[in-house]
Amino acid sequence: MTEPGDLKAALMCGAGHSGSTLLGMILGSHSQAFYVGEGAKIRNLGDENKPLRKRVCKICGEDCEVWAGFRWDRDRPLYEQVAAHVHRPVIIDSTKDEAWIEARAAEMNASGRQACLIFLTRDGRAVVNSRIRKYPERGAEAQIRQWMGKMALSQALFDAFEGPKLQISYELLSTQTETEVRRVCDLMQIEFEPSMLRFAEQSHHVLGGNSGTQFIAAKTRFDDPDEAFVSLTDRTSGYYENHSGGIELDLRWKQELDPAHLALFEQLAGALNAQFSVGV
Repeated sequence: MTEPGDLKAALMCGAGHSGSTLLGMILGSHSQAFYVGEGAKIRNLGDENKPLRKRVCKICGEDCEVWAGFRWDRDRPLYEQVAAHVHRPVIIDSTKDEAWIEARAAEMNASGRQACLIFLTRDGRAVVNSRIRKYPERGAEAQIRQWMGKMALSQALFDAFEGPKLQISYELLSTQTETEVRRVCDLMQIEFEPSMLRFAEQSHHVLGGNSGTQFIAAKTRFDDPDEAFVSLTDRTSGYYENHSGGIELDLRWKQELDPAHLALFEQLAGALNAQFSVGV
């Protein structure tokens, strides 16, 4: 049982498609930590009106040893219940909805604890490319403006957050991994463990999030990846099926992003992106 004074939580803000599943699985590989994935999807557990992929563990499916049968008692703090359920005192949640983050941080504060906030950024061109790949019907300009709006909301939330907080980039996380993970561990006041960097070797039970990163972990965990619930689409199968299984910087946008879309991005979002691009 997790003692009240032991409980820690790390929340993430930023735009989707910025590497939060990767960071969450790295942090969740700590011996004292558990990565829930997108914690807001805990509300979907047991709700058969929701698509299956939004209400079960993305690795195990319906028979997950962690999430099958778990139900959130709304009268008690969420992370307290999860920590007691998984017997880990450090909870990682990559839900990037601002209202969710504020509510969970308030729960922690009300119980005499303090949540940490991580602002995870990524070059906006990579984010937009990923979104166009996933949602080609939505149009490039809409995707660019969506990223701009989300970054403005995330920056405002991060600036106003009164607890421990840290901004890191996906690019540095992928290329200077140990240094960046140590920074996050220092923020959370937990000891860095080298095994965290071998996230694919650990057992994960993730709600929501990036299927590609989860597939990397499933390839290591299952002799036959088809045994895992997570699956790849035709858009991503070639990249992830040939992935090394380690931590690699994904720069597919440099080959995939249409020059016209790139020009439009520079016109609309180039100045904003300069704050988040690390030049890799």
